[in-house]
Amino acid sequence: MSGNRLIGVGVGPGDPELVTVKGVNALRDAEVVVVPVMDTLEQGRAEATVLHYVSADKVVRVVFALNERTDRARREAAWDAAGRRVAELLRAHSAVAFATIGDPNVYSTFTYLAQTVAELVPGTVVETVPGITAMQDLAARSGAVLTEGTEPLTLVPVTAGAAVLKDALEGPGTVVAYKFGRLAAEVATALRETGRTEGAVWGSALGLPGESIRPAAELAGLDAGTLPYLSTLIVPAPRDGGRGGKL
Repeated sequence: MSGNRLIGVGVGPGDPELVTVKGVNALRDAEVVVVPVMDTLEQGRAEATVLHYVSADKVVRVVFALNERTDRARREAAWDAAGRRVAELLRAHSAVAFATIGDPNVYSTFTYLAQTVAELVPGTVVETVPGITAMQDLAARSGAVLTEGTEPLTLVPVTAGAAVLKDALEGPGTVVAYKFGRLAAEVATALRETGRTEGAVWGSALGLPGESIRPAAELAGLDAGTLPYLSTLIVPAPRDGGRGGKL
């Protein structure tokens, strides 16, 4: 039995100042910090953030086929290979951290990694350190209020299809959409058809040099090919402007 620790550390949406103290301590305390990279090997947000807090010689880059959206078998093969690599590291070290953008329990590759590693190294203790999410960062930077009183909050990945987003928009409360960059036209249509365009805002590269925060009304005129895949949309709940009415 191993008993060694695999820690998924949420490092936020990209701004290195949005890593929690607990997250920084977890990165520094681990013997090895794994960062996911695409098979094209360019530096990702997680790696860039981690390097603000730990030295490069402590970081191990592990390839995930993150740029592959259509070939499920290829994606799963990459996840399996990454799991085997991290399992090797875990057998040699008592604590291995895996840095993931956002939060490790919200649409994170850490989920797949932890499942694979736990099977390969029995006795592995899996832990997570929560991270600030893109919707929280966009809300703070744009002034959009995510929820008030008894309003529900619905989070959808637009990779599941624009119809899923439209269904959410037809319901109550605030809707947040992740990963919609390549479906900007469909998102604009869903907003228009549900009457939810006004007050909605989208953002990308939050806290980074290429940061963009704009009204969702502008989506209809944009080329989806120019929008980052990791774009975030906030559609606030319809509100009457009163105070405390929903408490």
